[in-house]
Amino acid sequence: MRLFNKQHLLILSAILLSTGTYAQQLAGAPEPYGAIPTERQLKWQETEMYCIIHFTPTTFQNKEWGYGDADPSIFNPTKFNALQIVSAAKSGGFKGIVYVAKHHDGFALWPTKTAAYNISESPWKNGKGDMVREFQQAAKQTGMKFGVYCSPWDRNNPDYGTPAYLTIYRNQLKELYTNYGELFMSWHDGANGGDGSYGGKNEKRQVDQSTYYDWLNTWEITRKLQPNASIFSDIGLDVRWVGNEKGIAPETSWSTITLKGNENKPPMPGFLQDSNLGSGTRNGEQWIPFEGDVSLRPGWFYHAEQDGQVKTVAELFNIYCKSVGHGGALDLGLSPTTEGILHPKDVSTLAAFGKLLQQVFANNLAKEAKISLSDIRNKQPGEFGAANLTDANRYSYWATDDAVHTAWAQLDFKKPVQFSIVQLRENIKLGQRIDSVAVEVFKNNRWEILAKATSIGANRIIRLPQPETSAKIRIHVYAPVAITLSEIGLYLEPALKSEDTQTTDSAYPKTNWKASVSNPSATAQLKNSIDNNKSTYFETKSNNYIDFDFGKPLVFSVVGYLPGQDGTAIGAIEKYEVFSSEDGKNWQKIAIGEFSNIKANPILQRITLAAKTTARYLRLQNSENGIIRIAELEVYK
Repeated sequence: MRLFNKQHLLILSAILLSTGTYAQQLAGAPEPYGAIPTERQLKWQETEMYCIIHFTPTTFQNKEWGYGDADPSIFNPTKFNALQIVSAAKSGGFKGIVYVAKHHDGFALWPTKTAAYNISESPWKNGKGDMVREFQQAAKQTGMKFGVYCSPWDRNNPDYGTPAYLTIYRNQLKELYTNYGELFMSWHDGANGGDGSYGGKNEKRQVDQSTYYDWLNTWEITRKLQPNASIFSDIGLDVRWVGNEKGIAPETSWSTITLKGNENKPPMPGFLQDSNLGSGTRNGEQWIPFEGDVSLRPGWFYHAEQDGQVKTVAELFNIYCKSVGHGGALDLGLSPTTEGILHPKDVSTLAAFGKLLQQVFANNLAKEAKISLSDIRNKQPGEFGAANLTDANRYSYWATDDAVHTAWAQLDFKKPVQFSIVQLRENIKLGQRIDSVAVEVFKNNRWEILAKATSIGANRIIRLPQPETSAKIRIHVYAPVAITLSEIGLYLEPALKSEDTQTTDSAYPKTNWKASVSNPSATAQLKNSIDNNKSTYFETKSNNYIDFDFGKPLVFSVVGYLPGQDGTAIGAIEKYEVFSSEDGKNWQKIAIGEFSNIKANPILQRITLAAKTTARYLRLQNSENGIIRIAELEVYK
């Protein structure tokens, strides 16, 4: 934090503390430990699950990022139904939605007064529609919380990159903050400049990410107009990004964090040292828990070719256990079709997931146990005793004396119970105090360690590899201060199907394929690009293209590119060109474009060709030169 000047520190302190903090104050209660959540952060923690909805002209272009040049006339969903979309989210157990009111393409989904490029220019509802309003009303009707995301990067606005655009952007936020009721979240990201149409100029514009948006003062608008809205971005202020788009946090993930900037500049969205985004910082300077964001489909926007790749209920539950179950929240991306509704597969999956959550957590077996404690604070079981551990109240708690930093809770059952999930919570109003826990079962006349965990916080789900049966269970807790554990849960997870999520496309087998580059020294691992093994890859620093010989002419309409899956995003192609050839000498360009968001979401990228192509040879070229790393190339019929 020493990177901030005095003015920055004063503004940041005011933003962080503007609603104050509070902790449960019982007579003789422990003092709070370290950074603690604000009231708005507690409400956000209690929400646990919400959805972010991407539906803009980009949907109609079958892209992930619009360039800012789409004609507003293409945005005309014939069956749009916000209530169908929001109701499907609610059926999945989600408690709120965040609507993308403006994505990077710059098209405002409300009739803004700040820019002409908005929904009033579309034929939908004869230019009289307001999609932000429709989602806000659907959320209100279903009892869901409502939030918005307005992209700071605008690939359409001719003023982007100049001081004039900051005024436009802030006025857009003011419109959203004042016209759509109370918001539970103001969502932001670190997308900051690049190629765009920018009013027809079609050029690349870069901004200084650390200063251009003047975020601390911009977020003051949020605090003034929507004081209960949590601010999400990769650095926080209220909620931080987990650091990936898989929705999964590390095993150890603290809700406290110490943020660090880059190049002697303060941490700002898209401009910080991000090595600890997932893990947080034990005893960090600020309480900023994480959001795990992931899409229900491979992409954030709807693509018909991904209809067979909707995540399964088993996959969603695994993500839930590693996001909500690691002390954060789950933000699931929903992608309406060009008709303006969710695909039936998405709807049925959400409903099945919600049903599973209800089934898993319907019966807390710990309520059937006699719970004994190794220590009770001030010998006051009424205030700090075992009854608080199974009352489903996040803020009642078992506490130990100040001098007791190691303690246990033992659960004794009249007969053995079968369980596969151990759920623990801390009373986070008093900070994140617990360093680690160990779960033991009594077997063969002795205690055996069943599982261990570190960070607990608002919620910790310890998922066992297989169900365990026991009549005696003991949970050891370790902390540097008095322990304040608010809940113990034991649950039995039903058997889940792990159905495949393969695309419905027919990919050609790669048995006789060959890959080549012009530099002989870079050929050793070429086979890794076509070996059907996602964990291997080929990398070249001296070529900006790779050639593939299919061995015979193939007829294909889609080309797939999978970047390296090592989690680094090194060598991921962002701007591409694709060529075909009959003889490997004379090449014809058949596709050009960008792999939007590939560094944050390094999934299989699909290039749909304008027409079916017949060729024996194919060339994938990086238009921006530099390193190329490829895990797999696919060609589809």
